[in-house]
Parts: sequence; structure tokens; C-alpha cells
Amino acid sequence: MDALVVGGGIVGVSTAYSLADRGVSVTLVEKGSLGNESTARSVGGIRSQFSTRVNVELSLASKEVWNAFEDRFGVDIGLRKNGYLFLARTEDAAEQFRENVEMQRVLGAESELLTPTEATERCPGLDPEPFVAATYNPDDGIADPNLAVRGYAEAARELGVDVRTKTAVTELHREGDRVVGADLRPVGGEEPERREVDCVVNAAGAWAAKIGAMAGVDLSIAPRRRQIAVVDPTPPVPESVPLTIDLETGSYFRPERDGVALVGGHFDGDDPDQDPDAYDERMDISWAARAVESAAEYTDYFGPDTRIKRGWAGLYAVTPDRHPIVEETVPGLVTVAGFSGHGFQHAPASGRIAADLAVDGKTDLLDVSPLSGDRFERGETLTERSVA
Repeated sequence: MDALVVGGGIVGVSTAYSLADRGVSVTLVEKGSLGNESTARSVGGIRSQFSTRVNVELSLASKEVWNAFEDRFGVDIGLRKNGYLFLARTEDAAEQFRENVEMQRVLGAESELLTPTEATERCPGLDPEPFVAATYNPDDGIADPNLAVRGYAEAARELGVDVRTKTAVTELHREGDRVVGADLRPVGGEEPERREVDCVVNAAGAWAAKIGAMAGVDLSIAPRRRQIAVVDPTPPVPESVPLTIDLETGSYFRPERDGVALVGGHFDGDDPDQDPDAYDERMDISWAARAVESAAEYTDYFGPDTRIKRGWAGLYAVTPDRHPIVEETVPGLVTVAGFSGHGFQHAPASGRIAADLAVDGKTDLLDVSPLSGDRFERGETLTERSVA
């Protein structure tokens, strides 16, 4: 079997590795450099605290790989299990927290419901007054996405994957309903190469809708811009502090090394689609000031002497219900995209599932039927409440 994986981010390299591990002949194409788009701009969070069963199952299946990544791939991804802390300001949100924790624990996650005072034991600089409840999972944490891409890519190459960077897909070819090949063109090159394959995997992230359109498929995936600020907080945020999210305002922060912190959040109602080939990758300083001010409203870490050092913007590949599309969209075309900010942490399980769908037409890892792309037309969308 010959497969073409489109997209060299973390989901693409995970998929290429999983396919090759099953004996498939794989070519992976990336129009830029491996992991240099949304993956490189990720916060690197890994968590089990979601409000839908399928997201929790994707997390738990992926954690099995993340926990053993260095032993399996020989690359230390800097995994730090300092936890995730979610904060609720209203009783309605607190009730949802209770339901989330019950579901997560049934599935095997270590989540726990906390009072605001108990939350300050995990995050000493937290002001408990605005909040009525919190959830925490000590097994959640962060890792380095760039190192994870390197580990997967090196392992994929060792299994014979033909990795082609600076190479774009310019057209997909169909015979009847089936995708049977693609035109590949090196960036700056003139003549595309026609490749006949048994399966194309669309793991193109923010470009996934464009790839789908080449096969006559309308994917409900939109590129949306998100920002992160790197700051020198006052006082420094201890490295043991969890990634902390004020769920109802969207504000979040997490510690980095040497006292530095990352601060983020999406605060504006206006959220237009972006052109993934022509969006502003710079951080807006006015947004950064608002993000720091928002974090300062509920923690002691971001005082008047906090300095904004730098930052960046990247793209989320967003679906209407903030869940990915994972399916064989048409014969010969598997879609694994639209993770809405959760692609890094769910990449190990998603790559395995995409490989299963390509080879077997099904997967036994977990039930992915809720992630079919036609759910939006059927009105059977999911609701993920634990997003920032």
C-alpha cells in the first residue's frame, strides 16, 4: 500500500510514523519545514480535562505515548507534569465541572474537584475570591512540541518514510468517488510530479480545508488566529504551578523555565477566518497588555513591574464544535484535522487512528464516529466547554 500524508506538523508526522509502522510505503509532504507552523506556536499542553468523552479518550490514549516517548523514540520532549488547573466563577460552571470530573474519572483520568481555597495549594499566587470551584489533574502537564516532531520524524525516516519538505500539493486526482493521486511541486519549482497512491491523508491543519477542496470536499475547518505572550512576571511563577485557566474569561498562563511565564487568552468576540498563507504572525502589543491585565485580576504573579518580553501568533484549525474531523471523507482520502488548539496533545492517538482508517477502514482504539465531518449537516455536533 502507498500513502501520501499532507502536512508536516505533529499530526502529520505521527500519522506517517503510524502508517510506516504498519508496513505502508509513505511519502510525507510539507510545503515549509517540519513542525514550523501551528505546532511550533503551540503552548505544548497535555491534559485529560475535557468535557466530552471522545476528547478525554483521545487524551488518555495519547498520554500512553507521551509518557513513554523517550523510551520509545529516544528523544526527551521535556515532559513536565505540573498539572492543569481550571477555575469556575459561576455555579453553572461549577456544576459542569462536577459532571466533567465524574466522566473523566470513569474513563480513568486522575481529575479531582477542588474548592477555591484548595486550588491555592496548587497555585499559591491565586486569588480564590472570584471563584466557586476548580478542577485539577496532576497527570496533566506540558512538553516541547518541536522535540516531539523531531522524535516522530526521525522514527518515521528510520521506517523508510520519504519526507519531502518545501513541497506543496497542488492538486488531488479522483477517479469516480475515489482519490487516487496528487500533484506535488517543490516550492519554487515549475513542473509538478504526479503521484499515484492508494490513500491520501489530509493532516494539513489550518490548510486542511484547502486540501479537501482539491478533492471536491467541503470541510468545516477554519483557520483562526491566536496569540501568546512571553513575560517576566513579578514575582516569578514557580515551575511547579499548573497551567491555570480562568475558564469563563478565557485567560490562562503557565510557567516556563527560569521564572518566565506564557500568558494567553482569546477575549474578543470578533474571530474572522484567516488566510493561512498571509496572516500576521506578530503579537499585538495591545492584546498582550490585556492578557497580562486579565491574569493579574486573579493572581499575584503579574504586577505593575511585569515586563512583556516577546510573543507570537499562530493559527488554530477550528471546527464549529471545536472537535476535529477524523474520518475517511471519501474513498482514498482520510481527514485528520480541525483540532481547534488540541492537535499537539492528541497527535499520538490521532495518528494511530488515521493509519487504521487508511489501512483497515476502521479503528479499534476508540469510537471516532462522533468526529465524522457530516455531523454538522446532521445537527449532531459535540459541545466542548473546557477550552480557552
